[in-house]
Amino acid sequence: MVNPEIVNEWLAKADEDFNFARVNLEEGKTFFAQICFHFHQAAEKYFKAYTAANELEFRKVHDLPLLLRICVRNDAALEELREDSDYLNAFYVETRYPVHWPTSFSYKEAQQALQAAKRIQDSIKKRLQSP
Repeated sequence: MVNPEIVNEWLAKADEDFNFARVNLEEGKTFFAQICFHFHQAAEKYFKAYTAANELEFRKVHDLPLLLRICVRNDAALEELREDSDYLNAFYVETRYPVHWPTSFSYKEAQQALQAAKRIQDSIKKRLQSP
């Protein structure tokens, strides 16, 4: 049985990450790696809210394409979020850990991350609205 409290907790945490990143970007902060990371985190939590709401396989992972595949099993139309989840997925590792390849993050990438996360947010929230 679905526990609406758990779903709402995931949504609230996702909104916190989304709004934190959005506000920092709007205020002209140049911490683009961290902003992109929080957009990734928001997307991850929106997918996990959907997973919880639909009693799908819950995975403790940060891999957005994998989480999306789980969600798509329940609603094939979510496949429309494939490019967005692929785009945001790179921001989990590259923004948090030292990597052995050049990385730099720009305002443009952060703007694209905002747009991708917003499409995921809108799509998931629309599906989770009460009838």
